[in-house]
Amino acid sequence: MKSTRITAPALLAVGALVLAGCTPTPTAEESAAPGDLTVWIMGDSSANFDALVAPFEEETGIAVETVAVPWDAIDQKFTTAVASGDGPDIIQIGVSKLRTFADSGALLELDADTLADHPHLAAENFIDGVAGDATAIGGSVVSLPWVSDTRVLFTRTDILGEAGIDAPPATWDELRADAKTLAGRGDGQYGYYIPQWDSALPVVMTWDQGGEIVDADGMIDFDTPEFQRAVDLYTGLYADGSVPTNSDFDQTQGFVSGVAPMLVSGPYLAGAIADAAPELDGKWTVTTLPTGAAGTSLLAGSNLGVWGSSDNTDGALDLLDYLSTPETQVAWFESDGQLPTVKDALSDPALAADPMVEVYTQQLADARLLPLVPNWDGETGKALLDALNSIVLTGADRDQTLDALFQTTSGTSVN
Repeated sequence: MKSTRITAPALLAVGALVLAGCTPTPTAEESAAPGDLTVWIMGDSSANFDALVAPFEEETGIAVETVAVPWDAIDQKFTTAVASGDGPDIIQIGVSKLRTFADSGALLELDADTLADHPHLAAENFIDGVAGDATAIGGSVVSLPWVSDTRVLFTRTDILGEAGIDAPPATWDELRADAKTLAGRGDGQYGYYIPQWDSALPVVMTWDQGGEIVDADGMIDFDTPEFQRAVDLYTGLYADGSVPTNSDFDQTQGFVSGVAPMLVSGPYLAGAIADAAPELDGKWTVTTLPTGAAGTSLLAGSNLGVWGSSDNTDGALDLLDYLSTPETQVAWFESDGQLPTVKDALSDPALAADPMVEVYTQQLADARLLPLVPNWDGETGKALLDALNSIVLTGADRDQTLDALFQTTSGTSVN
């Protein structure tokens, strides 16, 4: 599979067209002394983001300072900013952290009046699922969709074929059987990779068994037969010797080397594989998730929020509007490999012709959010991972460990 990359000059050209065609010519008053903007971007995408916003800077005169924040540092940095009142103008927010960030009160409410002069920020412009519950807490919209993400199955079709497996597994039972076959290739060879940090995977497995992890009263509830079946699958892959146990396993290199020729990940991984091993073009593919009773995947991604005390709210909204134009969203996918949230971008010929994007789009149609509970990553999701990792890595008693998980998380509400 090939992953297209777009250069900074090309981004400048795209941005100039976007701004020329979509941004009203400012009046003299609007052009006077625009304030600068600081944007916190998660991960290592800051260089690409600088190129993406350069046309906006040139056209508006607003300087955009991009600050790259590691994903594992954002909680502390955000907490410090809330305490000091000194935050960015715009912040990228992982959807799983939306409740925590919103509860702080630090984000500007983005109601209809606030967005009235920014047509690209209207909810109807975004694909189903990424607006609404994915951007609002308690009915108040405090963020806007930026990039979408869903999980799909990556397979090395060449390696599966050599093992006598003629197609990617269509069900989770088939995946477990195929993974065991692939692990039988020899010492240090596996069939599948489970990230020990990924709290979404066991939730997705539960959904695919036909279950829920939130009860009718809006409370977290892992104590269900469907979750037990998901645990059977999760722990069974370890029991079969089909997955690596070292916590520092690199999924990209594991996939490229063939050590772990099947894994579940997001669209961003496709670009990483293509960059790391262009010689594998045509030897790997992506498909929708294996099914059980269902074939539901994770709806993830990240939003952009405006800091409530920003002294340049108008400039921040102008930048959000620019980032939500279809042309800019397509350029971001091509430069950084992150999936658009804007309908017209996802259906753009540049993306629609890509067979991988077709798979992503199909999977997005059956994808769901993790429960928007306070601090999923640090509390509920962490408790889930701690329980499962202790069972598969240290041999902890399954029943006792799961009972402790049920008790620890049962009082958590999504309301």
